[in-house]
Amino acid sequence: MLSNQAKAGFDSLLAKSLRAGLSSRSINEIEPIDTIPESEQHQALVLTISSYVFRLMVMIHFIADDRTREYMASTQGAAETDTQAFLDAMAEFGNLSCGILNRELGHYFPHLGMSTANYVEGRCMHYLAMLGSNHVQHFAVKIGGEALFHASLCVKTYEAVHFEVNAHEECADTGELELF
Repeated sequence: MLSNQAKAGFDSLLAKSLRAGLSSRSINEIEPIDTIPESEQHQALVLTISSYVFRLMVMIHFIADDRTREYMASTQGAAETDTQAFLDAMAEFGNLSCGILNRELGHYFPHLGMSTANYVEGRCMHYLAMLGSNHVQHFAVKIGGEALFHASLCVKTYEAVHFEVNAHEECADTGELELF
C-alpha cells in the first residue's frame, strides 16, 4: 500500500525538516539507523500528521542530560535552562520541524492536520509495532559529530500511497511571516 518511492519521500522530507528545524545550529548529519539506542532516561516527543490516506507519527527521542540541556539552552540564547524551559525548547523544535514537514507534505496531499506535541517515556517505544505501521524508519541527528537526538518515523496508510519527491527540492525557509 506504500510504494518504495513514497517511503523514500517520507524519509527524505523528515530529514530535511529536522535539518531546517535546527537551521541556525550545526547539524553534522542526519542518518538512517536500524534501532533507537535504549536508556532508562530516554524520553520522546511525539507529533502526528494525518490525512485521509495516511497517519504519520514523528517521535524525537532525547535524554535530558547536561549536553542536551546545554545545546537546547544555546538554541534559545540562554546560559542554561530549567526543566520546563528545556521541555519547551524541545517542543518548539518538534513543532517547527513537523510544521515544516506538514507544509512540505501539503505539496502532495491535501487536507493535512498536525497534532500538538506530547511527551512519552522511552519505554513506550517498545509498543511501536502495535501501531501497525506500513513504514518505520529511525534516524540519528548528529551535532558536533555525536548523535544528540534520534527520530522515528511511523507511517500507517489507509489506501495506496505513491508520490515522488524531487531530489532537488529543498524545504522552504523558516521564519517567514505569512499573511492571509
